[in-house]
Amino acid sequence: MTNNYVYEFGDSLYLNITNRCPNNCEFCLRKFKDGVNGSKLWLLKEPTFEELKEDIALFPLKKYDEVVFCGFGEPTCNLSVMSQIGPYLKGKGCKLRLNTNGLGNLINGRKDVAKLIAGYIDYVSISLNASTAEGYQEICRSKYGEEAFYAMLEFAADCVREGIDTTMSVVDFIGEDEIAACAEVVRATGARFKVRATIHEDTEY
Repeated sequence: MTNNYVYEFGDSLYLNITNRCPNNCEFCLRKFKDGVNGSKLWLLKEPTFEELKEDIALFPLKKYDEVVFCGFGEPTCNLSVMSQIGPYLKGKGCKLRLNTNGLGNLINGRKDVAKLIAGYIDYVSISLNASTAEGYQEICRSKYGEEAFYAMLEFAADCVREGIDTTMSVVDFIGEDEIAACAEVVRATGARFKVRATIHEDTEY
């Protein structure tokens, strides 16, 4: 374990602010890897705002197309730090993306997470992965049960209403029929739809 709060991947800078997650997805990268692109992402502790700001200062922000809240956990589990560093980076002219399971409202016991982040998040990418609550729970095994599916869809619709560029995605292993069904679910939220490739144990990063 380390405290690797900031790492590069492609043309983006990523922020790894928590290892907590209410889901236990069967395809999750952290089931068979300890990091991405040579960066080990299991944390000894979550960062404070000051610690994260100090680590970000080591990277030339203008080099990156965007800064992404994405690591070995669900970023909204550390909403307090995310809501401090987000406006700070926005003030430096950064484009910000949140990769999320869409359960921020359930995690934080509130209904306004989309409104809260709209001031600094430009793009939201939400993992959908199933067209029904039952199917979602089978794949993602959320501690919230099937309620998680409906909370995720509501969050996506909230993000769209708040003017955030919102995409919902599925992993390609679910099959063509289920992908088509998911596309219909996403259409109802107003979000964009994306199919992403499955990450396998032998995939190189």
